[in-house]
Amino acid sequence: MPSLDTNLLIAIGVVAIVIVLALLGWSEWRKHRSKALERRFGPEYRRAVDAHGSRDKAEAELAARARRVERFRIVPLAASDAARFGESWRALQGRFVDDPRGAVAEADRLIREVMTTRGYPMSDFERSAADLSVSHPRVVSHYRAAHAIVAGDAPTDTESLRKAVVHYRALFTELLETRDEAGQRADSNPRFRTQP
Repeated sequence: MPSLDTNLLIAIGVVAIVIVLALLGWSEWRKHRSKALERRFGPEYRRAVDAHGSRDKAEAELAARARRVERFRIVPLAASDAARFGESWRALQGRFVDDPRGAVAEADRLIREVMTTRGYPMSDFERSAADLSVSHPRVVSHYRAAHAIVAGDAPTDTESLRKAVVHYRALFTELLETRDEAGQRADSNPRFRTQP
């Protein structure tokens, strides 16, 4: 019959093994979570890590964004809205040559209107960009770059204003998502063209 000391050592060994296995499981879960967030948020993941100074803080922020946006009612555009927004976009592009600043201001206003129509709450810019990054992480950098020009945080010469319109156009094209009569996603109004 094993002695009390042997039983105690066995119990300690079992507890140690359970703790090691739990730590390994937790470590694997964290790796999986990190990879899933990185896949979901793309370049926004790296931006968040840089902005927060740590992976843990960035991942907590990205997860909080996703939970917050899940409560929104983000909807695709009706075909009529997409067509109207497409016409507005073409008109502002046509005005760029004569009034670059006005065209960029109009692009900023149009993006905000499309986002509002789709269901994004439009509060301060950083919150709006963060919300947008949940569903559109590949183009939110365009939104930030264009906004920096509009806000006066970047040069506003004609070339910079042209770049702002190009940035807004990338975001606009993605936001122009519609649904067909069967409820299937139709990436954008087929009549809309983004060529300058």
